[in-house]
Amino acid sequence: MDFDGKTVIITGAGKGIGRSTAVLLAARGARIVGINRSKDTLETLREETGARVIAADLADPAAARAAMTEAGTGDYLINCAGTNVLEGVLDMTDAGYETVLGINLRAALVCAQAFARACVAAGGGGVIVNVTSIAGHRGFQDHVCYAASKAGLEGATRVMAKELGPHGIRVVAVAPTVTMTELAAEAWSDPVKSEPMMVRHPMGRFADPVDVARGIAMAMSDDAAMVTGSVISVDGGFLAV
Repeated sequence: MDFDGKTVIITGAGKGIGRSTAVLLAARGARIVGINRSKDTLETLREETGARVIAADLADPAAARAAMTEAGTGDYLINCAGTNVLEGVLDMTDAGYETVLGINLRAALVCAQAFARACVAAGGGGVIVNVTSIAGHRGFQDHVCYAASKAGLEGATRVMAKELGPHGIRVVAVAPTVTMTELAAEAWSDPVKSEPMMVRHPMGRFADPVDVARGIAMAMSDDAAMVTGSVISVDGGFLAV
């Protein structure tokens, strides 16, 4: 899976899965355009990978569109920006909903639209990878908005695949299990919560960010040329049992 000379736009590139993916793809020859809210993490990403970096708060649709305009036309888009607010059904707040859905779903749709328009204008072709979650497939305590955002993005992935396929654009979702990023550590730090979840993984562990990065690279590669509209689970077998 060589991406020599290819341009990859990655949202949420400053840390977690997004950063691991940027580092992996840069090592495989890709030119990285990293979009993230934090300027500090972007600067260290630039130093590590040579990425071109863009600071933007993707919760603001206008800022997301401006960032994508600045990013320009790429060969791949990875929608990896994500957040969570741990709220249950009975204590869900408007602020929590807007935060989670604004980043996890709306920003991904805005960025995908901008990327696809640029690809079509350039003659077609390209790949969009939407990073979702097994939380869109199973009900996890205090993840009501997060689950809704990720399940919604998978539904949108199928629509994108249908509408953009005639333009030679593939769209794939990658759904990780619990991945030990800073965000996941907050949600799964309590052994009372994490241990019953852990034993449901045939592989016997949660994912590392690089595990997901490799799954994303697989979905992007030319070897997956007939894979579109699909959800690829990087879950250690969780959804299989």
